[in-house]
Amino acid sequence: MQQSTESRVETGTYGTYLYRSGEGNPETILFLHGSGPGVTAWSNWQFALPELGERYDCLAPDLVGFGRSEHPEDPPGKMDAWMDVWVGQSIGLLDKLGVERAHLVGNSMGGAVSLHLMHRHPERFERAVLMGPVGPPHEITHRLDSIWGFYEKPTAEHMKELINWFAYDPKAAVGEDLDKIARMRLEAAMQPEVRRSYEAMFPPPRQRHLDALVLPEEAYGRMEKPVLLIHGRDDHIVPLQTSLYLLERLPRVQLHIFGQCSHWTMIEYRDAFNRLLADFFGREL
Repeated sequence: MQQSTESRVETGTYGTYLYRSGEGNPETILFLHGSGPGVTAWSNWQFALPELGERYDCLAPDLVGFGRSEHPEDPPGKMDAWMDVWVGQSIGLLDKLGVERAHLVGNSMGGAVSLHLMHRHPERFERAVLMGPVGPPHEITHRLDSIWGFYEKPTAEHMKELINWFAYDPKAAVGEDLDKIARMRLEAAMQPEVRRSYEAMFPPPRQRHLDALVLPEEAYGRMEKPVLLIHGRDDHIVPLQTSLYLLERLPRVQLHIFGQCSHWTMIEYRDAFNRLLADFFGREL
C-alpha cells in the first residue's frame, strides 16, 4: 500500500491542506469529503488513499472551512457562496498541481460538490463516483439536521450519538473505542476557526441549504461522463432516494447498493468499496 503525504497548497484565494498518495501515477482521482462535525479528508478517505494510490495519484483536500484548510475570517453566509468557494478551490488545486483531467469521488456533501464541478467544468473530469450524495432535491432528514446543527449540543455524548448514526454497526465498522473517536472529533470540531466556519455553513432552518445545492433538472441530463452511484440501503442521514433520483436522470450511470450499510460505505465496506472504484476507473462503462 502507498504511504500518504500531507502538505499545504496555495489554491487561489485560500490555502488547502492536502492528503496525497500515489504521486507520479498517470491518472488522478480527486476525493471530496462530507460535512460531519470535526471531519477531515483523511477521516473519510484513510482506507481508500493507500489502496487506490497503488495505481492513481490520489488527492484528498480538506475543503475550505473544514479541517486544516483555510477558514475565512468573514465566512460566506449562504450555501451557494460556499459552493463557489469549493468549486474554485478544487479547480485551483488541479491547476496548481498541473492536472488537466481527473476522476472524482464525492462523499455526501462532497457528492454535491462533484455534481457542481461536472456541471461547471465538464472538460476537467473523466468519470465520477458519488457515495450517499446530497445535491438532488429531498427533504432533510432528522439525522442530517442534527449533524448540521451539532453546535446546538456540542458534547462528547452527542458526537458519539452522531458517529453511531454513520455506521450500520458502529463497533464493527470503526474497530475502535467510540468514546475515543467522539473525543477526537469533538476536539477537532471545537477549534474556534472550525466552529466559526461550520456555524456559518449550516444555520437553521437547514432545508434551505439542501435546496441551494440542487442543480437545474436539465443539467443532470447533460452530464455525459460515466457515473457510479454507491449508497447504503440503511442510510438514514442521506436517503437512498437521492441516488435513485440521479439514476433516473444521468445518462451513463450505474448504482451499487449495500445492505446493512448506513452512510459510511467507504469505511463499513472498505475493501468492496475500493474494488468498486478500481474496477470502475479502470474500464469503460
